[in-house]
Amino acid sequence: MTEQYVLDLLEGDPRLAVVGGKGGHLGLLSRLEGIRVPRGFCVTTDVFRRIVAEAPSIEDRLDQLSRLNPDDREAIRTLSAQIRRTIEGIAVPRDVATAITRALARLGEHAAYAVRSSATAEDLPTASFAGQQDTYLNVVGPTAILRHVSRCWASLFTERAVTYRQRNGIDHRTVHMAVVVQQMVFPHAAGILFTADPVTGNRKVATVDAGFGLGEALVSGLVNPDVFKVRDGEVVAKTIAAKQRAVHALPTGGTRETAIDPQWQEKPALTDTQAVELVRLGRRIEAHFGCPQDIEWCLDDEGFQIVQSRPITTLFPIPETGDQENHVYVSVGHQQMMTDPMKPLGLSMWQLTAMVPMHAAGGRLFVDVTRRLASPASRAGLLDVMGRGDPLMRDALETVLDHDDFVPTLPDVGIGRPPAGGASAPIETDPAIVTELIERSQASIADLRRDIRTKTGPALFDFLLEAFEEHKRVLSDPLSIQAIMAGMEATWWLNDKLQEWLGEKNAADTLTLSAPGNVTSEMGLALLDVADVIRPHPEVVAFLQNVEDEGFLDELAKLAGGTEARDALEGYLDRYGMRCAGEIDITRPRWRESPTTLVPAILDNVRNFEPGAARRRFEQGRQKAQKKEQDVLSRLRALPDGDLKADETKRMIDRVRTFIGYREYPKYGIISRYFVYKQALVAEAERLAQADVLRDKEDVFYLTFEEFRDVVRSHQVDDGLIRQRKEAFRSYHALTPPRVLTSDGETVTGAYRRDDVPAGALIGLPVSAGTIEGRARVIHDMAQADLETGDILVTAYTDPSWSPLFVGISGLVTEVGGLMTHGAVIAREYGLPAVVGVEQATRLIRDKQRIRVHGTDGYVEILP
Repeated sequence: MTEQYVLDLLEGDPRLAVVGGKGGHLGLLSRLEGIRVPRGFCVTTDVFRRIVAEAPSIEDRLDQLSRLNPDDREAIRTLSAQIRRTIEGIAVPRDVATAITRALARLGEHAAYAVRSSATAEDLPTASFAGQQDTYLNVVGPTAILRHVSRCWASLFTERAVTYRQRNGIDHRTVHMAVVVQQMVFPHAAGILFTADPVTGNRKVATVDAGFGLGEALVSGLVNPDVFKVRDGEVVAKTIAAKQRAVHALPTGGTRETAIDPQWQEKPALTDTQAVELVRLGRRIEAHFGCPQDIEWCLDDEGFQIVQSRPITTLFPIPETGDQENHVYVSVGHQQMMTDPMKPLGLSMWQLTAMVPMHAAGGRLFVDVTRRLASPASRAGLLDVMGRGDPLMRDALETVLDHDDFVPTLPDVGIGRPPAGGASAPIETDPAIVTELIERSQASIADLRRDIRTKTGPALFDFLLEAFEEHKRVLSDPLSIQAIMAGMEATWWLNDKLQEWLGEKNAADTLTLSAPGNVTSEMGLALLDVADVIRPHPEVVAFLQNVEDEGFLDELAKLAGGTEARDALEGYLDRYGMRCAGEIDITRPRWRESPTTLVPAILDNVRNFEPGAARRRFEQGRQKAQKKEQDVLSRLRALPDGDLKADETKRMIDRVRTFIGYREYPKYGIISRYFVYKQALVAEAERLAQADVLRDKEDVFYLTFEEFRDVVRSHQVDDGLIRQRKEAFRSYHALTPPRVLTSDGETVTGAYRRDDVPAGALIGLPVSAGTIEGRARVIHDMAQADLETGDILVTAYTDPSWSPLFVGISGLVTEVGGLMTHGAVIAREYGLPAVVGVEQATRLIRDKQRIRVHGTDGYVEILP
């Protein structure tokens, strides 16, 4: 019976549930030829379960822990300390103690050992848990080892480990603790090897951190390490630190911090040859585990010993291509203003309906621009368009181009059509063009709604594949593309020429105020009209303040004024209910499915505005634009060749006001079609759930379109695959998607090359002119917004669904965005000073802090 409690690392069961993450990896490493791992054994999770079972009070405290907010640090600290004391107070069972003592006798009872925690939620591909549980070095004698085994069990409930699990959505009851006991290594040097560069993500560059003595000095931050960068069997860069302290083992047990002799402090802990040899071992380990590794190592008289290896969980994944060529990818999410991860169905649906091939990685979509960069002609066009929209994207691409030979130069043939915007759009300024385009789109969507009604089962998926072709045909309509480009190019022309002729920055921002036909800005104003209907009815307002159930629209009719309120909301949802935050992911709940999302914005409008605000606001913007036009034209006529300049400018103003509003319509059309697709697919998923093929209808969100189709055909689903996809999706939230990603895994965010801003200011891209000072409201979820008139919205990104909030704010700051992304367009429509592309704005600006937004010059000041 005792034999199941203690397993030799070399011969034992490597399963996670038995020996934990660290124990499992060390067991596998012990079997790898040419890899030295210190001898040892593992006290299995069965013992931990016995210990916990002996103290019923632990169950009660776990119940209390599970109900706590991860930010309630005081309560977590108190409860976790109680659990640790309870566990440490339970004696190791006699049969377990006997098994441990026997294992020590085989290895050397009076030798020194490292006693190390090995939890079942540790060293996983999606969560490393690095440093969350405890390790004890140089423990001597069976009594001390048994005591430290108990302390390792208790360390499963350190405050940091409990908080980490709660933030990662891991149930404390599902995690168990094994303990690894290994012969102690007394090294000359120790440290950490990353088989991929942990800063840049480059998979071809390994990084070695090294110091003298035990690795504890590096892990604890006691000393700065020597750093070696190794690529293709060669040290390509190194930094040798002044290492004044080291941690060494004491003969009687335990460790001690010691000073390093001054003559040794600046000597490298490893030679270049040793660093290259260590990376060679690391590559073998990486190949065995199938992903980049974070490896702890020691160097003694006999060479390197490996004492731990875990996946590096912070690297952004690389799109799979199946070739060995170099590739450069640009982020779709940064252009679509949705950098959150998407579920597999959402990814595959966007790929199937997009105009260009797209690659998925880390729950995000990327476009391969390698061929465009390789040709000098198409490269110039691509960099120009990227730079106008998002200077950080252009800078990131130029950074990659600076890497010698990464992107080969190809002749200017066979690259395909030049990038949109490379040439002017030959189109007349005629509002009837926009009317015709909208009517075409609406007719196509009406046909889709009519034809999809009768489709179910495999026939639905056949129909959708045909519908996707119509979807792409509408998107690629040459007249539609010309109309979009006409508005964008007129904007660029006005900004460039009026700065050149009049010295005025971003003049188009005022000239485009209240441009007609912008479906996204109309959506924000229309919610003001809904508030006008609700405002006179106190009972309705009070009811909405406490709404939680998505079926609340049916309840409204029972209240005084409720029928009018319901009709107004239903009318709004009929026109805009297909929208939502992150709407390019078809799996996200739409406003029609979750109308409570709109309630906070409606209540803000009721509180902050007077009746008729929408009409007044639009008219004020229109008059301001008209006044600006008259001012600009009169000033131009006073210049040399003034009449010619004024006439040309007038043509461009007419063009921008005719076409800039249409810029938002194709996205509205896409999302309208998406909602039709989604309703049909969810109905199909409901049938599968009713037939017990699926546990839950939303499980299909974790399948691709083709996988969903196969389930419909076979009535069989891989539950393990769905569980795996859910876990991966959770892990993707912790990853920051880069603007540019290479096939080497290098992530490039780009930088602003500017020196014209005040010290300490946060630099971004100016997208809507003006300067505003006010209270910052840092908001991550539109449904949680609580805005007062004059607040400045600070958020990661805004897609069209955020426009209802724009009517109540005075300025905008986002982390993501470009000159022509939706948030920028609507900010200009509403006359809001706006700066986008401000890196880490939601972290650097605190909620309710006073800030000044310089929308003309592109920076944000944090005020005292």
